[in-house]
Amino acid sequence: MEVSISRKCQFNSAHRLHVASWSEEKNKQVFGLCNNKNYHGHNYTLIVTITGKIDPETGFVIDTKILKEMIECEIVERFDHKNLNMDCIEFLNLNPTVENMAVVVWKIINNKIDKAFKLKVKLYETERNFAEYEGK
Repeated sequence: MEVSISRKCQFNSAHRLHVASWSEEKNKQVFGLCNNKNYHGHNYTLIVTITGKIDPETGFVIDTKILKEMIECEIVERFDHKNLNMDCIEFLNLNPTVENMAVVVWKIINNKIDKAFKLKVKLYETERNFAEYEGK
């Protein structure tokens, strides 16, 4: 029997959606206000879901303290109050869309968990806009 356990966190980051090889006009046309040359910010909400078998001794799929520490150390400390384009190596050559961010977060966390687990991340950029990624 597999069960999913989730942890939710929040972080704040600024970014600019921009493709360097495009003209300013094309960037403004495609990305609109998100192409602001002075950047703009979001209050992101991240939900990390781990699916696996329940350990018969502990009753846990994963200890939520471990999951909390992993998310805080690997994601929140890395991206909170940062300019994603300028401060985060992951986005120096990758447009920091919510879709790309979800994939980056998934890869970081997936490298830290037991491979027996299935991982899904859901990243909300706004209340109505979010991306999900499961490694597929």
